[in-house]
Amino acid sequence: MAVLTTTAALLLSACGGGSGGGSDDIKGADKGQSGRPASPSASTPAGAERPDITIPSSFRLTFENWTSSDPAEQAVLTDAKEELRAGYAAIIANDPDSEAVAFYDTEGIRGQTRKWIKSYTDKNLTVIGELPVFDPKVTLAENGRGAALTYCTDETEAKTRNRKTGEIEGNPAGTDPYVLYSLSLAKNEQGVWQNASVHGKRGGCSK
Repeated sequence: MAVLTTTAALLLSACGGGSGGGSDDIKGADKGQSGRPASPSASTPAGAERPDITIPSSFRLTFENWTSSDPAEQAVLTDAKEELRAGYAAIIANDPDSEAVAFYDTEGIRGQTRKWIKSYTDKNLTVIGELPVFDPKVTLAENGRGAALTYCTDETEAKTRNRKTGEIEGNPAGTDPYVLYSLSLAKNEQGVWQNASVHGKRGGCSK
């Protein structure tokens, strides 16, 4: 759910797969959180045991204003954040079959997320730099089982690095670094909000 292109025209597509399709489907880069594993907190929804996700400090994924005073909205934001982190952690770990990603994705989108991860790993690429994720907006369905989420990313400082050659690349000159992501999420029986679809639109945000 976040687009980051290299000169080889490789997009850092939206993590979790983009049923919204297209080269702008990208996962909000899960820029590392100081390399520390995620741990439960007051904002972590109760219920199913969430997986620990570790991202090295070489890739900083920052979430700005990613909070809500509404507990139901906060639950959506928390799981969506972890799904995004899981996707980038899988790229960095060279693990297209990440169990953490599968935990946060519905079955219908899981294959697309794997394809997105492999668009990096098949080319021996990892991600480095910084990717701010900001301006989240949640809309809950009346039945409480579905939600829509939009957020923005800024790819200005996000880059890829070739694992073999060490070559570092960012977006081509003139590329708009801001990407708007639109997601639909579904709440499973364990109370986990899972990504069901993702679409990215480059140039859809500003900061």
